[in-house]
Amino acid sequence: MATVAGAFPFAFDFNPATTALIVIDMQRDFVEPGGFGETLGNDVSLLQAIVPTTAALLNLCRANQMTIIHTRECHKPDLSDLPDAKRNRGAPSLRIGDPGPMGRILIAGEPGAEIIPELAPQPGEIVIDKPGKGAFYATDLSGLLSERKITSLIFAGVTTEVCVQTTMREANDRGFDSLLVEDATESYFPEFKAATLCMIRAQGGIVGWTTRFDDLAEALND
Repeated sequence: MATVAGAFPFAFDFNPATTALIVIDMQRDFVEPGGFGETLGNDVSLLQAIVPTTAALLNLCRANQMTIIHTRECHKPDLSDLPDAKRNRGAPSLRIGDPGPMGRILIAGEPGAEIIPELAPQPGEIVIDKPGKGAFYATDLSGLLSERKITSLIFAGVTTEVCVQTTMREANDRGFDSLLVEDATESYFPEFKAATLCMIRAQGGIVGWTTRFDDLAEALND
C-alpha cells in the first residue's frame, strides 16, 4: 500500500497494483494551436503548461507498473455518434466534423484527434475513444477496469471542469476511489479549475481527492 499524505481533504491510500492512471483527452485538437480548442477562442498555452508534469506522472506510474489508460474524445467519420445537442453548442469558427488545420475536427483517425507526441501511449497501454465527456459513457472502460481488478484511479488531463470531472463523478458512482493530480490537469479558465478542485474534495471528498505531483511521487518512491 501507498499513502499520499499531502492529499486533500485527507490522506489517500491506494495499492499501485490495483490502481490505474487515466490521462484524459490530451489531444492535439485541444492542446495545440490551430485545433478545436483555439477555434473556440481559448488560450491553449494554459493547457500546454501541464505537459511536462503529465509526462512525469506517466513515467512515474509506468515505473510502478500501474495500468495506464489514455482517452480521446472523438467521433465516427459519419457523425452517427454525435448528437446535434453537442455539435451545435456555442459559436466556434469550426464545428466537430468540419475540416480544420489538423484534419476533420475531433474525428477518429484524424491528426487532430491524436494524443500529443509528448504524451504518446506506449505499447500495451490502453487507449479509449469516447464520444462523450465522461470516459465511462459508451465505452468499455468499466469492463477493462474490472478485468484488471482496479479499485483506485489517478486522474490527469483536460479540461478539469468538463471531461476530467465528469469521469471522476462517473467513477465515484461505480465505487472507485479517485485522486486528481492538480498540476497535471488544466482548464482554459483558471477559475473553473480552482472551483472544480474545491467541488471534488468538498464535504469530505464527495467526488474524490486531489494532490500535487510531488506528493504522489513521494508516496510511490518511499
